[in-house]
Amino acid sequence: MEEFKQVILIRTDLKMGTGKKCVQSCHASLSASDLVRVQNKNAWKMWKNTGQKKVVIKLKDLEEMKEIIKKLELNKILYFIVKDAGLTQLTPGTTTAIGIGPIESTKIDKITGDLKLL
Repeated sequence: MEEFKQVILIRTDLKMGTGKKCVQSCHASLSASDLVRVQNKNAWKMWKNTGQKKVVIKLKDLEEMKEIIKKLELNKILYFIVKDAGLTQLTPGTTTAIGIGPIESTKIDKITGDLKLL
């Protein structure tokens, strides 16, 4: 049986506090999950029923994020971009995170497998 997981990418150049990173990760996770639940219910169910595996990964900056987004689009992988509301540490509209999947681990590992864990 194929393993499913969700990958959360967090920009580290923004110098967000730990709590802020956690909140941005939650936004990315929930929003990406909602997207997949609507567009690929079987993948979502498999992930939901097998432990909801998640991995949180560092992105060095916006340029690295854009490179990942290009690869996701090229491979037709669902993702959600988090833009901060600007109520605390960041300027409104700052892109902070990406939520990917849930998706088959083998598919996403080809894109994010070499990146470092947060």
